[in-house]
Amino acid sequence: MTSKGQVTVPREIRERLGLRSGDKMIFTLLSDGTVVMRPKNRSVADVAGLLQRPGQPTVAVEDMNPFKA
Repeated sequence: MTSKGQVTVPREIRERLGLRSGDKMIFTLLSDGTVVMRPKNRSVADVAGLLQRPGQPTVAVEDMNPFKA
């Protein structure tokens, strides 16, 4: 952390989140001391597919529902 309170986000995380210089972040402190960092003002469409890992099969939303008809 710099004397101004700035931190460097590792490259892998910036790339996975699609962060660019000047992007705003939201930090949330949870009761157990965990800090959650999220990009601010991003739509779901902007972050779609970020959690997909190469080689992992995709799953349809219908297949995630435990109450199948």
